[in-house]
Amino acid sequence: MTDAYSRMTLGRLRRVLAATIMAAALALGLAAPVMAQAAGQPIRVGGTLALTGPLAATAMVHKIVGEIYVEQLNKRGGLLGRPVEWVLLDDQSKPDLARTLYEKLITVDKVDLLIGPYATGAILSAMAVAERNGKMLVHHTFGIPKLAKYDAQFPTWALGPAPEQTVPGLVLDALAASAKPPKTIAIVTSKFPSVHFLALGAREVAQKRGLKEVLFLEFEFGAKDFGPIAARVREADPDFLFMGAIGLEGNQLLEALKKLDYTPRNHFYTYPAPGPMAVSPESANALSSTVFEGSPPFTNEPAVAAFAKEYQDRATKAGLPYTLADVQAGVSYTAWQLIEAAVVATKSLDDKVLAQWIRANKVDTILGKLRFTEIGNYGDDLSKIKQVQDGKWVVVWPKEFASGAKLVAR
Repeated sequence: MTDAYSRMTLGRLRRVLAATIMAAALALGLAAPVMAQAAGQPIRVGGTLALTGPLAATAMVHKIVGEIYVEQLNKRGGLLGRPVEWVLLDDQSKPDLARTLYEKLITVDKVDLLIGPYATGAILSAMAVAERNGKMLVHHTFGIPKLAKYDAQFPTWALGPAPEQTVPGLVLDALAASAKPPKTIAIVTSKFPSVHFLALGAREVAQKRGLKEVLFLEFEFGAKDFGPIAARVREADPDFLFMGAIGLEGNQLLEALKKLDYTPRNHFYTYPAPGPMAVSPESANALSSTVFEGSPPFTNEPAVAAFAKEYQDRATKAGLPYTLADVQAGVSYTAWQLIEAAVVATKSLDDKVLAQWIRANKVDTILGKLRFTEIGNYGDDLSKIKQVQDGKWVVVWPKEFASGAKLVAR
């Protein structure tokens, strides 16, 4: 998808949302799109999030977004004239526990629909359970398209079918266009599946582009002592540090580097906890990838701006360290949009019917128009590069999405 096309689809979002509400109203024989008459047995959407454990800092973003969406959905009449209930369980950042909890949601709690957990490991576990039980699974943070083999699972983080090539390529494009293109690279990565996958891709892309690799280092997910890793990074002293990190791992490395009085010149983190990375003094000029941020041009449309404001209000009340909507909030909201769009269009809760409709259609979302027709049911890669500047994430590449911000390279 071209950037111009992506911007155009955002422009259609308000019309599509209004049409969706109106279509549901008409299906219920109502004369207006405001449907306060939702009643009867709730439609139950079941899922887990890492409300505790090492991934909790990011999962809390998804919890807030889900609460916003369900409340707004019920205010306009729910789904099929029935209220919607989110049955949310804590998987404690443990994929094995996520597997058990999704079995419970399906066989004991008898939920009608599923929404995925946070992070690739837990999603893969949930996906296996969904497949065994013939349930559709919509999810938002799965990072290895080739492992998503179940045809009734649908990802909303628009990474495209080959993020191990496109994401590293995009950040290297951004740095190559800066005043100081890097010549050497250090790759440090957690063994968490999706970030390790991207780090290996970055290694290959960097080699093809002629960067000299001065360090490649892997560590176990959940590691607590980053001192030895920091010492290796300082010794290598790369022009560019690419870190396969999820959650707080990036912050942990930066804190360890600070103790050694070392600051990376240019540094990228795959899936950082958005708040802790943005507000930490050590994170200045840190880079990451995104498909949505709560700022222009993403929020140029009033419907998107309204969501971003509501999220900021809720995040402030929850005491989150970073209250602006970011990519995690955007892809989470999109997952709920996808579920609503499929149910409204088909007037059904049958998982096979819903999955067939999603595969056959393009869906307008706050990310743009999504399709689910390539490897792992991925579609277009809508990635951009963002950077921490003055305590906020700002998009810096491609230039047409930067809204005046420029990449800071050292």
